[in-house]
Amino acid sequence: MRKGGLAALAALLLAGCSNAIVPRGVETATSARPPAQAPAQRPVAVRQPTGAVPLPPITGGVAVDGATTALAAGVVAGPLVASLPLTEESAARALAAFRISCPSLVRRTDPTGLTRGADWQGACDAARAVGAGQARTFFAQWFETAQVGDGKAFATGYYEPEIHGSRTRQPGYATPIYGVPGDLVEADLGLFSTDLKGKRIRGRVDGAKFVPYYDRTAIEEGALAGRGLEIAWAADPVEMFFLQVQGSGRLRLPDGGVMRIGYAGQNGRDYTGIGKLMRDRGLIGPDQASMQGLMAWLRANPEQGRAVMRENKSFVFFRELTGPGPLGAMGLPVTGNASVAADVRFVPLGAPVFLSMDRTDASGLWVAQDTGGAIKGTNRFDTFWGAGDEARAIAGGMSARGTAWLLLPIGTVARIASGRPTP
Repeated sequence: MRKGGLAALAALLLAGCSNAIVPRGVETATSARPPAQAPAQRPVAVRQPTGAVPLPPITGGVAVDGATTALAAGVVAGPLVASLPLTEESAARALAAFRISCPSLVRRTDPTGLTRGADWQGACDAARAVGAGQARTFFAQWFETAQVGDGKAFATGYYEPEIHGSRTRQPGYATPIYGVPGDLVEADLGLFSTDLKGKRIRGRVDGAKFVPYYDRTAIEEGALAGRGLEIAWAADPVEMFFLQVQGSGRLRLPDGGVMRIGYAGQNGRDYTGIGKLMRDRGLIGPDQASMQGLMAWLRANPEQGRAVMRENKSFVFFRELTGPGPLGAMGLPVTGNASVAADVRFVPLGAPVFLSMDRTDASGLWVAQDTGGAIKGTNRFDTFWGAGDEARAIAGGMSARGTAWLLLPIGTVARIASGRPTP
């Protein structure tokens, strides 16, 4: 779902904006809009958290500078699963998400260095037969906790945004949503040098040269216009910018229907988080650091805001989603209040994670089913909250600190401690 360094931000509709980001030569939504405008989306305030005291990390775990895997970062045994303050409700949501992950989990290669696919087979087989009210018992029976590094965790939030859009360009809907261009080429650099194994770049062929693909400014100024790549049109360019940051979302159509779109590709340019940029420049204060604060500033300063957004040269291309979703990095549906994005070098994708945080809504059992370009390092997580105003309100202000423990198949920590390699 979140393939381009996707931070947890949402957007409010900018009705009547005369500074719409549209291809060169296409009339703006304001200049063409009749009295019946695209409906405005009502503001949603940041949800104020209920504070909590997180459990302390296990003594003995240390942060290892420069570690590139969980194994290199160091792993120590955590508390017994049965001793965790885990509710049956949280366990049941995590169990449902874990079941979805299992077919992929038992087959995939784990880059953390902690497990192999076969290690998860027993728990996955048992998960299919767990009855109502037995989810917490299931996790206590089949898993042990492991602390990676010092265990100190930081969590943000994301959600599936819903913005106003149309399948066709019409008055009030003038910001194009593009599918993947045919001239976008991905090059595997490992084919050219063993030193570059695993590295890929995206660009396009210009004559006899391979050059970077069009950046956000070029695309918004019309580099792709007239090529038939538009899969839909958004009512508000600012909303569309933040939907790109999220990587997927819903379009509320003029007839009341919903079109779901998901990540299909990216232009290969580096992602720049405008929130940090705006803070560093003193454009917003600490009390404006939530998504609602960012949006308020962008709307109050449309020209400068457009320039700021264009400093994020990354541009995401979409496709229509017709099956279950939204989809995470495993290619499987993610679940609100159960799925979490993590760095696959430090958390096995598909594994359960227990977060004990300084706010109650972020605490509980989650399943790592997604990734994000901004979600990097040990114990860095991005909690998924689903769709709707409630999800937007929680995700928009999510910033939690505490302790994280992975849930791994029983025996994993002892094997690691003994120095025996993962089979």
